[in-house]
Amino acid sequence: MKRVLALYSGGLDSTLAIALMRRAGVEVVPITFVTPFTNPLSKTGQLDKGTIIAKTFQLELQKIPLLEELITLIKNPKFGHGKNINPCIDCHLLMLQKTKDLMYDFQADFVVTGEVLGQRPMSQNKQSLNLIAENSEIAGLLVRPLSARLLAPTIPQEKGWIAPEYLLDIKGRGRKQQIALAQEWGITDFGSPGGGCLLTDPGYSRKLKVLMDSDMLDVPNCHWIQFGRFFDLAKKCKVVVARNESECIQLEKLVLPDDILIEPGAGSKGPTALLRGEYATPEVERALGIVAYYCRSREKLILNQKTGNEQTIEECSIPPLAEAEVRALLVV
Repeated sequence: MKRVLALYSGGLDSTLAIALMRRAGVEVVPITFVTPFTNPLSKTGQLDKGTIIAKTFQLELQKIPLLEELITLIKNPKFGHGKNINPCIDCHLLMLQKTKDLMYDFQADFVVTGEVLGQRPMSQNKQSLNLIAENSEIAGLLVRPLSARLLAPTIPQEKGWIAPEYLLDIKGRGRKQQIALAQEWGITDFGSPGGGCLLTDPGYSRKLKVLMDSDMLDVPNCHWIQFGRFFDLAKKCKVVVARNESECIQLEKLVLPDDILIEPGAGSKGPTALLRGEYATPEVERALGIVAYYCRSREKLILNQKTGNEQTIEECSIPPLAEAEVRALLVV
């Protein structure tokens, strides 16, 4: 029995690619790359990737970190960014190059992905799919089963490792064929289309661009800006203000040693904020004023300022910033 490494995103297409290989009698090892830009499925109330794989296929999902390499790539992608700050072609290439190295570890014969011809304008047109395959160094061993009949034959196809009936001719942005297959095969758990990567989100991309221009783009900061309103206080000083209770909890979990966590004091109601970077008294006061602006009372109020891991609390009374100043500092 042949063994395949299957790149799994959590979405319908990669789920179907795994299902096709299983039905073709191929042993599947599902892998997913963990990046700072993965939009957790749990955010939308869906199951996480590992749970979907275990529930749907009774397989264990292999999670491969892809952190610092991707940060470096975003700063200077060879094939450029997409509509936002997404370097889709370079990112796909990086994942496949990593997968090539993993083939030996998992004793895999070939690789499959859930890519569909014409589904993504930048990375899934025929030219891009060919470019990615050729530069990945596994061109002959890379199979896209959902669109395989529309693409050049690969070694697994030519050698009969996969029977032709398990290779499809799906193309375009619609998903009617995929949804019909999922219903036929009883597949019910998968992520929403297009919701997997934060780099394609316009608001997140604006935040990331500010970090990049401020030389603050690193893994912890990519997580930090996922939650709340993002304010640019100075060249290397930013603050994130939560928009709801869930984001307050998330920010509290992300505190680093030199950060300042700002919360409403006793008797006050309002958001939590997390200040990070190179700050002095003016930046701290500005951050406090922003939090005061978003508190339910717009009067001068007491805020708790907790610095770093020691959580030394300093209570301070400060008036809210004027609306015009808040809006001027707000990125998104």
